[in-house]
Amino acid sequence: MSFALKSTSFPNGGVIPTKYTCDGADLSPELTWDGAPSRTQSLTLIADDPDAPAGTWTHWLLWNIPARATLLPEDTPKAPLLDNGARQGANDFKRIGYGGPCPPPGKPHRYFFKLYALDARLELKPGATKSELELAIQPHILSQAQWMGTYGR
Repeated sequence: MSFALKSTSFPNGGVIPTKYTCDGADLSPELTWDGAPSRTQSLTLIADDPDAPAGTWTHWLLWNIPARATLLPEDTPKAPLLDNGARQGANDFKRIGYGGPCPPPGKPHRYFFKLYALDARLELKPGATKSELELAIQPHILSQAQWMGTYGR
C-alpha cells in the first residue's frame, strides 16, 4: 500500500470551501491518510501556497503527529501543543496553527497539503518556522503524500 493523503473537506484539485478560508470560519479541513511506512516514528504536515505574490506562503506547520494517527479532524485547535503531543509552528500570518487561504483578488491559488512520514520525532519547539522545520525533517523523510485544493477571490 502506498502512502496517501485524502480529505473529505474538498476533492483533490478542487475548490476549497469558504469555511476553510479567511472569508469564512477559517477552520482547518479534515485530513486522513493511510499507508505510512512501517518505520514511521512521526508525521509532519506543511501546507502552503506557491502562487502567493511574495513567494510561497506558509499556511500550516504541524509535526510530531503520532505515527499511528490517521486523521487530523476539521477545526484542529490553533494551539502550540496538541493533546496527541503534536506541535504547531508559526504560519506566515504570524500565528500558531492553521491559517486558511486568503489570496488577493485574481487568479485562484493552489494550496498544497504535504504530509511527511519520518523515521524520528523532532526536537523542535512549538512556534518554529517553515525553514527550521524543513531543515529538521530533511534527513528523516521516509515517504511523502500530498493533497491540493484551489481558492480564488
